[in-house]
Amino acid sequence: MSLPKFILGDNSDYPNAIFVIHTEFPRFIINLENDEVEWFEDFDDEDQKELQTETENAIKLATDFYDAEITKYED
Repeated sequence: MSLPKFILGDNSDYPNAIFVIHTEFPRFIINLENDEVEWFEDFDDEDQKELQTETENAIKLATDFYDAEITKYED
């Protein structure tokens, strides 16, 4: 199965949360309500440097994805 890079998610147990799921490495879910990130990867020391750079970029892309999706709903 082919998945999109980002998926929007919500859950009635978290009524104020807006989740963006990133399906490519590094895989994570970010809650845009509080910017909390849950990782689906285990990282070793070698990954830490790459992870820092990739994380900043991936979180920015996740936020941009959300903004673009909301704009589509508003139109």
